[in-house]
Amino acid sequence: MTQTIDYFAIAPPVVLALVAGLVLLLDVFLPRSASVRTALGLVSLAGLAVAFGFVVAQAVAGRTMRTFCVPADLAGQGPPLCSFVVDRFTLVLAGLAILAGAVVVLLSMTELAGGGIPVGEWHFLLLCTLVGATTLPASRDLIMLVVALELVSLPVFALTALKRYDGRASEAAVKLFLVSVVSTAIMLFGVSLLYGMSGTVYLSRLGEALGGSATVGGASRLGEALGGSAAVSGQGPVADAYTSVLPVATDLPMVVTVGVVLVVAGFAFKIAAVPFHSWAGDVYQGAPIPVAALLSVVSKAAGFAGLILVLLSALPAQAQTWAPIIAIVSALTMTVGNLLAMRQRSAVRLLAWSSVAQSGYILAPLAVFTEAGQRGQAAGASVAYLVFYAAMNLGAFAVVMLVSRTSRGNELDDYRGMVFRRPVAALALAFSLICLAGLPPGLAGLFAKVVVFREIVNGGLGWLAVVMAINTVIGLYYYVVWTSRLFAPTPDQAAPAPGLAEHPAPALGPTSAEPAGAAPAAPERAGATPASASAPVEWAGPAPGHVSPERAGAVPGSVPAAERAGAVPDSAERAGAATGAIAVSAERAGHAVGPASGEPVGAAGAVPGSVERARTIVTSAGGADAHQPGGGRWTAVWVAIGVTFAVALVFSVAPQLVFAIAAL
Repeated sequence: MTQTIDYFAIAPPVVLALVAGLVLLLDVFLPRSASVRTALGLVSLAGLAVAFGFVVAQAVAGRTMRTFCVPADLAGQGPPLCSFVVDRFTLVLAGLAILAGAVVVLLSMTELAGGGIPVGEWHFLLLCTLVGATTLPASRDLIMLVVALELVSLPVFALTALKRYDGRASEAAVKLFLVSVVSTAIMLFGVSLLYGMSGTVYLSRLGEALGGSATVGGASRLGEALGGSAAVSGQGPVADAYTSVLPVATDLPMVVTVGVVLVVAGFAFKIAAVPFHSWAGDVYQGAPIPVAALLSVVSKAAGFAGLILVLLSALPAQAQTWAPIIAIVSALTMTVGNLLAMRQRSAVRLLAWSSVAQSGYILAPLAVFTEAGQRGQAAGASVAYLVFYAAMNLGAFAVVMLVSRTSRGNELDDYRGMVFRRPVAALALAFSLICLAGLPPGLAGLFAKVVVFREIVNGGLGWLAVVMAINTVIGLYYYVVWTSRLFAPTPDQAAPAPGLAEHPAPALGPTSAEPAGAAPAAPERAGATPASASAPVEWAGPAPGHVSPERAGAVPGSVPAAERAGAVPDSAERAGAATGAIAVSAERAGHAVGPASGEPVGAAGAVPGSVERARTIVTSAGGADAHQPGGGRWTAVWVAIGVTFAVALVFSVAPQLVFAIAAL
C-alpha cells in the first residue's frame, strides 16, 4: 500500500516552485539596485529554461507518465487512478505556459526597471502562476484541478495591485478578485454536486460513473439515487469498499445537469466567455501590461486546459447537455468580443476584447459532440488555435509595452506613422495583427482558422461555422484599421507647411498671450500656441536683445523642455506621457535650453543646481533612459518582440505546424 512518486514527471512545476523561492530569498538578502533587479529577472528566465528542458525531455521519452496514484490493492478493477498524468496534451500546454511565461518575464524586466514595484515579490508571484499553469494540464482529479486553477488565479490579483499608488491598478485588482471568487464558488458548487452523485474525484472514474458501468468508490449512493442496483465484488472489506459495479441509468437526475452547467459557467468566467466577460476591458487596461499579457495567454490557456479535461474526460456522456451550451456561448463570445473591439480607441482595451473574441473561436470546436474520436480531434483543433493565438497576442503586447512609455494613453492614434519612427516594432506589430486577422502573409492565422472550421463542419455544426465566418470578417475591420495607422503618415509628415521648421516651437516673448512665469496648458506643451492647441506658430527667432520673461526670473520649468529645446522627435508624445513628479521634473528642468542660445535656463534666474538635481532624480528612478525606448532598460522588450516575431514567421512559413499540433 505504498505510493511511489515519479519525480521526473513532476519536474517542471517543482523546478519553477524552487526558483520562485530562490528569487524571493535573493531579493531579501541582496541590495536594491538596478543590477540586482536585472539579475533576478535572469534567474527567473534560467528557471523557466530548465523547466522547459524537462518538458522537452519528457516529450523525447515518448511515454505517458503517471504519479500520485492510488495503490493497486485499493483502486480495484479498471485503469489506475492517478492524480498527475503527463501525456501529449500535458506537454503541449505546459510548454506553451513556460514559453509564454518567459516572454512575460522579459516584459516584466522593463516594467520593474523603474524601481516602483517590488521585484522579488513580482517574480515570485509570476512563477507561482506558472507552477499552476504547468500543473493544471496534468491534473486528473477534481481536487488537484481546482487547486491548480486557483494557483494560476490567486497570484494575478497581487501582481495587478503591486503597482502601488495607481488607482486603475487597484480597481482592476479588486474587479479581478471579485470575479474570480464568484467563478470559483460557482465551479466548486458544481464540482461538489458531481462528486456527491458519483462518489469519486478522479476524472476517468467520474466519466464512467455518469456514463455507464463503473467501478468507483461510493457508487452505491448514485445507484440508489437512480433506482439502480449495486453489486459488490472483490475480496476483503477494503476491496469491497472500492469496487462496486454500478449500472447507471441513462436518464440522470436533474442535479447532475445542474452540476455540469455550474462547472461550465465557472470555467467561462476564467476564460472571459460571454456572458461572463464584462471584467476583461477594465482589468486589462488597469493592470500593468505584462500582467495583461499574462491574463490573455497563460490564464486563458489554463482555463481552457481545465475545461477540456472536465468536458472530455469527466463528462463525455453528458455531451448532449453541455455541447449546445458551449456552441451558444462560443457564438455569443466571438460576436460580442468583435463588436466591442470595433468601438475601442485604446490599444490595450482593443486587445482585451479581441482576446474575448478569440476565446469564442477556441471554444467552437469543443461544441462538437459526436463520437469520442471526433471529440478528441476537436480538442486538438482548440489547442492548436490556442498555441497560435498565444504567440501572436504576446507579440502585440510586446509592442504595446514599447509604446506605453512614450504615450500615456496608448491610443490607436499614437501608432500613426510608427513605421517611420520604429520600423522594426511597427512591422512586428503589423505581422501579429495580420496573423490574428487570418490574412496573408499571416498564413498561421489562416490555417488555424481552417483547422477550426474543418472540425466544426465535420461535426455537423454548419450554423456555428457561418457565425464564425461572419465574425472573422468583422474582426478584419479593427485589425486592418490598426495596421493601416502604422503606415499612415502623421499630419506633419503628410503636409509640412512651407517655411516651418521640421519641429516648430511656439512663439515666446512679448507676442505670447501667456503671463510670465505661468505654466502653459497641457495642449501647449506639445507645441501649440496659447490661443490654439492645433495650429503651430512659425518661429522667427527672438527680437534683438530680447530676453524672454521665463529667462528673466521665472520659476524653472515655466516653459516645458519640449518647447524650449525645439520639440525633439516624438516630443508631443513624450510631453503627454510624463507620469509622476519625477517625470515632470525631468521635463521641466532636465535638459531645458533657451530659444536664443544653448545655455541652460537656470543660467538666467533659475534656482542654482536645479538641472543637476533633476538629472540625479531621474537617474535614481531607473536611469536617464527611463522613458526612452532606445535605452538599456528596453533591451528585454526588444528581445520579446524578436522572439514572438520569429515564432510568428515560423508558423507562417510552415503553417503545417498548426495541423501537426492539432493531430497531437
